[in-house]
Amino acid sequence: MYEWLKAIHISFVIFWMAGLLYLPRLYVYHSASKKGGELDRKMLEAERNLISIIITPAMLITLISGMLLLFKYNLEVLQNSLWLQLKLILLFFLFGYNGYLTKQGKLFALGERPRSEKFFRLINEIPALMTIIIVILVVVKPF
Repeated sequence: MYEWLKAIHISFVIFWMAGLLYLPRLYVYHSASKKGGELDRKMLEAERNLISIIITPAMLITLISGMLLLFKYNLEVLQNSLWLQLKLILLFFLFGYNGYLTKQGKLFALGERPRSEKFFRLINEIPALMTIIIVILVVVKPF
């Protein structure tokens, strides 16, 4: 059962990260669109679908499967593993980043342009960097 749970966890992490990498790119194009125009409407629909169909379900399944792995199989590892503690801290920030992106989508839906194209291009790199660090922590276990 442990291997199945881990496979589910890794699969949904991939889906979640794909969504978090793509959503800011949509916001880049949305920021440049004319309010009320055709591109504006298409971006709103694409963002809403990405959040509701991919990002949110993948995040929830990642969270639930990760908690099951942690509590059922690795709770004692948490107390003695700095790498796992750091991973969980980084995940906390990724959940916050996810919430921040969702909030930006709500602002777009209200007709606002909350940030510039450049801003969304810059923050687009956050999940990639966090993923690299988390994978190194999990695979290499440097601490």
